[in-house]
Parts: sequence; C-alpha cells; structure tokens
Amino acid sequence: MRKIALSTIALLVVLSFAYAEIQAPAQAKKPVFIDIPQSTVRATSQYAPYYYFSSEPISIMTSFYDYMIGSYNGLPLRAIPGEFGGGYFMVYQGRCAPDSTRKVYYTYLDQSGFVISNSEISDSSATEGYPTMTIDPVSGKPMYAWHTDVDHDGKQEVVFVADAFMDDFPGLFTNYQTIVDNPTQITAPNGVVTGDNQFIWPTATIGPSPIAGKRRVYVATRNSRSHVPNNFPSENVLIAYADIDGDMIEEGIPAVWNYTSVPTFDLWNVDTENWRRPFTTFCADDAGNIYYIGYHDSRDLDGNPFDEPDVHVMKCDNFGEGTWTMMTASGHIPAWIPEGPPWVEPHFYDEDGNPYEPGDLYWAIQNSSHVNAVVDRSGRIHFPALWALSSDTSYYPNMQYVKQLIFDPATNEVSIHEVYPIKHPDNTADYECYHPWDNEPPWGEAEYIQVDGEWHLDINAMWPFCHWDRTAHESSMMAHYNNIKMSKPNQHSWTVMVWQDCNRAMLYDQSDDPGAGFSPDIMIAVSPNNGMTWKDPICLNSLDVPQLADLTPMWVYPVDEVVYAGVAHNPKEGRDYHMGKVGLMFYDDNTWGSYELYPPYHDNNDGGEVMFMELTIAFEPAGDADESLASAPGIGILKGNFPNPFNPETTISYTMPAAGDAKLGIYNLRGQLVRTLVNEPKAGGDHRVVWDGKDDNGDSVTSGIYFYRLETGKHSQTRKMMLMQ
Repeated sequence: MRKIALSTIALLVVLSFAYAEIQAPAQAKKPVFIDIPQSTVRATSQYAPYYYFSSEPISIMTSFYDYMIGSYNGLPLRAIPGEFGGGYFMVYQGRCAPDSTRKVYYTYLDQSGFVISNSEISDSSATEGYPTMTIDPVSGKPMYAWHTDVDHDGKQEVVFVADAFMDDFPGLFTNYQTIVDNPTQITAPNGVVTGDNQFIWPTATIGPSPIAGKRRVYVATRNSRSHVPNNFPSENVLIAYADIDGDMIEEGIPAVWNYTSVPTFDLWNVDTENWRRPFTTFCADDAGNIYYIGYHDSRDLDGNPFDEPDVHVMKCDNFGEGTWTMMTASGHIPAWIPEGPPWVEPHFYDEDGNPYEPGDLYWAIQNSSHVNAVVDRSGRIHFPALWALSSDTSYYPNMQYVKQLIFDPATNEVSIHEVYPIKHPDNTADYECYHPWDNEPPWGEAEYIQVDGEWHLDINAMWPFCHWDRTAHESSMMAHYNNIKMSKPNQHSWTVMVWQDCNRAMLYDQSDDPGAGFSPDIMIAVSPNNGMTWKDPICLNSLDVPQLADLTPMWVYPVDEVVYAGVAHNPKEGRDYHMGKVGLMFYDDNTWGSYELYPPYHDNNDGGEVMFMELTIAFEPAGDADESLASAPGIGILKGNFPNPFNPETTISYTMPAAGDAKLGIYNLRGQLVRTLVNEPKAGGDHRVVWDGKDDNGDSVTSGIYFYRLETGKHSQTRKMMLMQ
C-alpha cells in the first residue's frame, strides 16, 4: 500500500471531442513491446477461493452488437434486495438481427436465475445505446438511462425512465424524460462559450436527498465533442440530478431535473495551449457528496509531457449543489530496475537507444478508461485500474497489473493497493509494489532465465484485456478492450473485482503452445474486507471450466453488490464458509473480436449471445462461535440505514442469520431507549424497517446522533446514525 497526501485546490472546467459514439482511443504514451521468452510466462492464480455455479451460463438473447454491451463506467447488473423479491435486473444494448436498429433491453431474473422478462425498454425507432441503471434502495424500483437521437437532429440525447415494478411485475415504465437535450451550451470558467457539445455515455447512481422521504438520482454524462486544437479528446462532464420516491414512480409523476458540471474539466475541454485527457468515473456516497475520480494525461500540443499530478478526485458536496473542489496526487510508484549480471544485456531503453537510468521508469496508470468507482462501508472511494511499467513518453504493455486507487475523504489521502499480483508478504526488499522479475526467494534479487543461449529477465507477464491481438482495430485494441469493474462492498464488507486476461491466448497464437489455449480468461478477485486486501482471483475459461465449454466470454460485468447466501461446506479446506452470490453478465462472441469497432476485426457480423451466470463464492470461515456471521471480521447483521444523515425518516436494513426472535431499538447518546421498532420473531434473511424520527410516545425527537441496536438471541450489533432537522 502506498499513501500520497493530496493538495486541495478550487476547481474549474468543460469538455469536447469530435463526435464519435464509441470513445476515441487516443493515447499519449507510446507502447513499447519487448521480446519476453515464452517459457517465462507463468500461470495466473493459484490460491483462489472455493466456488460453485449456482446458475450455469444461460442465454438471454441472440444479439448482433458485439462491443461493450453495457455502459463504459457503470454496472448494468443489479441485485434486487431480498425484501423486494430478490433476483436481478440487468440492462444492455443489442441488435436482434445483423441489420436491425440497436436497442436497449432490460432483463428481470428471479432468485434462481430464471429469466422472467426480457424486452426492449422503449418503442422508439431510433438507435439506442450505452445504457446505465440504478435501483432505489427504499422502493426497490429500477431506473434506466441511455443515449439516443430523440429529435432526429443528428445529436444524441440522454433519456431516463423508471420502472414502477409492482407485485414482482417488471416493465411498468413511466415518464420517459429527455434529461440531456443536445447540443448543450457550456460556459467554461475562462468565459469561453461552446454550443455544440454532445453529452452522452451516461452513468447513473443514487444517494440521499435533502428533501425528506426522497432519494437523489444522478446521471453523469460525458462530452463527445472536444475544443482542443487537433480535436484531441478531452471529455468534460454534465451531471443531471433529480429527487424521487417510489410513489412518484408508481403514479407517473415526472422528476424535476437540475444540472452541474465540473469546472476544471470544462476548462480542459477548451484549452488551446495544452491537452489534458481525463479518464474518470462517477459515484455518490451516503453523506450527500458526489465524486468524479480517475487520472489524466497532461501534454502540450506537441505531445511533450509536463509535470503535474496525474490522479485527481473531483468532489461536490451538498447533494451536487455545492462547490466543486479538486484533490490531486501522483499515481506513480517508483520502479526497481535491476542492473543484472554482466552477461545480461539491459532490457529497457529510451527513445535514443540508451538504457534507462535509475528513476526514469515507474509504475503508472494506463489503459483504464472502462472502469467504475464504488464507495465502501467506511465512505472510502475505490477506483480499480491497470498500472504499467512506464516512462514519461512510453510504457511496456507486457507488464500491466491490476491495482486500485482508494481515496479517503476523512484524510484527503489516496492509497494505492495491489489487487493482482501482489508483492509477497514475506518480501521485505526495498521497493514498494510487485515487480514481475522477483517472484520467489531470495527476495530483492531479480530472476533470470536462459533461452536459446541468451539470458533474459524471468518476467511474469499478464495481458489484462478481453482480446489477445494488440494489432486489432488499427492497434487501438488496448484502449477499446480494457474493462475492469468492481462491486460495491455489501453489508458484510464483501466485494469482487472482475477483469479478463488473454495472455494464454496470446501465447497460443504466437507459439501454438498446447499448454496455453485460445480462450479469454475471466478473472474474479475476492475481498472480505471492503477491498483493502484481495485473494488470488478465480479464473474461468472454456478450456478448464466445463460450464463455459465452447463459450468466448467478452465484456464481463459483475453484480453491483454480493448477495449473502448462507453457509456451505468448502471441500477445498474441509470446513464451512459464509458464501456470497455473484451474478455476472457477459457476451458470448461467436467470432472473437468486435465487428462494431473500426476497422471490423472480421468480415461477417455473426453476433453472439448476451449471457448471465451466477457463482456462489466462499468469503469468510464459519462454524466456530467466534466466527459466526455477526462476529467474523467485516461481517454484520445490521446492513445500515439509508439515508444517513436523514430527515425526517430513514430505512434500517438488517439480516437474520436464521429464523428467530429479533429486537431492534433506537437509543440516544446516554444509552436510553428511545423507540422499539421490532420485537417479534422474524424469518431468516433480509428485512427492513422505517424509523420516522419519533419516540415510543409518538413525539418527534431532536436533531443529533442516535444508535440503533439489533439483538437476535445469539448475535447483537449496534450502529450509528444522525438525524438532521
């Protein structure tokens, strides 16, 4: 883990690049490929958690749209809370025939993974795409947004609709609203006005509202139009927000939308002297803050880098109505480049052909434009990404590894945490993160291998993309095919991170090595503690996993939160574990490689299948008194309350490990009982109860801190909340 103090500055912005519905692949650094001897490529995960398929892969629809079937920066698969029936909602873009109009579809699956409904959301004849969704945590109703040309003026708009979803019946769509009507006018902080902006590619999230009894929905959109010279892409953002509740959705009352943009991004979008391209994503916390977090490339118009921190966190308080501030940090990690024995030639050279000097190379974020951000149970923001061995002008694609930025709003600090691979716990060598030529003791001594009479660094290579061919689409494959997604830590602090790796397929193509295989690997890393540490990833592919036989899985998205699934026996360790269900949406590509991207990877649009599957994964040991669901580290029977702070009411969610008596009470700071909300037998599973801010006498209590405590006989837990009048 690496911590970096952040500098806080006031913020300003706008964006734009020439219209293209598929995001531009422009990269500032040049990829440099080195010849890694194939015998040095090692297998991936070794100590992955126990899992089993609770729902084997099923086809949702045959689709002839084969690129990024969900949103670029969101999770299009959502778990339905148990109190609303459980199961999943998913949303995706697809074509039902090779020459048909691309449409947005929703799917409703029950708790067993059976498809109850799958249909187009709208009856529009216009092309639709890049959908996003969120679910109201209080009413359980899903909401969707996507972009489409509503008014047929050649500009895409962003459309929003909610599903009334009553009595387990989906598809009751009410109030289709155009919430971003392009072209949109933006005034940058320097006074420059642009009127041709096209904000598309929506990402939706939900948080508390300043209006009692409502939640605030945010839909962040990014500009496909740039005003930087040479039309270099520099996507600024426009965020639409509105306050909703379940009654509004059921009664068809349209939401009232307001808007905010990030001033710094707006300024970058019209900068005529320098080029900054942000790679960011969006989230909201439970305290009324919204965030845009990510990294950016900084260059002059000749492509020369200038010295400024590459990591930025844009924060707006007061439910999106406050002032935007920017926190910056460096995401660079110093690299250890071994000098090597005298008979080994250097491996890394600058553009002039000279070996790099110490300090010239570092690990930096690269190829991480299709990621999401989540907020954990402690309010920290997580941004998963790839770190590559880099210089100021180039990077080494053979060496890209999965890590994450974690921003802590309480300290204004960013931590860089390793996900996979990680530096071995016993490795105390004087360098900060995993290095791919130091995989075994003695630590701190680079490993070398002789191949065909020549000595080389023994490098553990990865290829964390969902395709193997770096030359695809005019060598823009890495920009188009990166896709790392992370679920929000659930009430037990469990989360997963999902990406794909095609190193074995690359090896197979280059050498026809029978020990490899021509198939993309799905990698699922598991964390039991809010994403602070990770286990070796589960690796799924069509070669080793019978359930995926004959499948080519692409564009894999995990569910937004892991669903608690009870206790099961883990035969790998001979003991019981607390299990979590992880739904996955993906695309089974009939011909590996995208037809939709330019130039197409193959000549015939033969499509594929939109798919769903579900794994049940072991997260925490169980079976001993001190390892129960309530007492295991990071695990709790109280899920939390939403919103928090609140006025005048909040919904408290809790889990019963088994059927039995439940008592849930509200206490003041003196420990005095204020209100008894539950005092009766309850079934095992998830439950909710609303506190309206009143005591047992029906009188409203004063503003302040209150505690709520759940007792189930064997277990008890207490959490804190704040009432704001």
